[in-house]
Amino acid sequence: MSLIQAILIGLMSCTAASTIACLGTTVGNYTLNRPLVASLFVGLIMGDVQGVIQIGIPMQVMWIALVTPGGTVASDLRAVSYIGIPLAYVGAKAAGLDFGGEEAYGLSSSISAMTGVIGITLFYGTAMMNLIWQHYGWAQLDKGNLEVVGKVDAIFPLLSHFVLSFLPCTLLCYYGSGAVEQLFQNLTTDLWYVKAILTVGAVLPAVGIAILLKSVIDKTSDLLYFLFGFTLAASMGLTLIGATCIGAVFALIKYEMAMAKLGAGPAAAADEEEDI
Repeated sequence: MSLIQAILIGLMSCTAASTIACLGTTVGNYTLNRPLVASLFVGLIMGDVQGVIQIGIPMQVMWIALVTPGGTVASDLRAVSYIGIPLAYVGAKAAGLDFGGEEAYGLSSSISAMTGVIGITLFYGTAMMNLIWQHYGWAQLDKGNLEVVGKVDAIFPLLSHFVLSFLPCTLLCYYGSGAVEQLFQNLTTDLWYVKAILTVGAVLPAVGIAILLKSVIDKTSDLLYFLFGFTLAASMGLTLIGATCIGAVFALIKYEMAMAKLGAGPAAAADEEEDI
């Protein structure tokens, strides 16, 4: 990876930060921060959109149910998307892995789990610096210094955000990519411990699906719909768009049946009153 590529990825990391997204929380944290979206931009920077997206898919599945309620942050996807994806791509390419194969999926999932820890450090480091600027701002306001408001509101947080987001991402991508490439060029996937890492990593996306199901299912019987969908997609070889269309039809049928039940009660009661 060249220095220019690492710098561009570092700039993308700045726009996708959770604590001070340059494009706003909706565009930054909840769009550019997501691995599947980030893989498009990383792919453009790396010159291989298809390969990078294939690497980003298992990472997206793994973190698909990640939410940030209140101040609780399980992982900052900024590091997963803009550190994990480039390093996983470089490693898979150096090892000669098929980007859409099981081994590449396991590698990308394992790297995303490790880089997620880096994201937590970046998130709370930035949040801590923001609290320091806020404390400094209140102290200056008590002294009658009104000019400090703009500085502590925008300038100082942006500077600390640059130090804690752009620099780590750029340096890890630039120097880490060379180390990862050299490692996987000399590392064979036939070794038992490498197989263990790839196997465990391949299972990790299932954790994301399980968390997602737990958050959207109210009744145990609702699992039948998901099992039916997975079975239908596997047996018929449906693409994601095809499965979505079929799911939309079943959702519409269920919605119309529910509305019919709600409408049947008042209508039946009205008929009885007329008969009486």
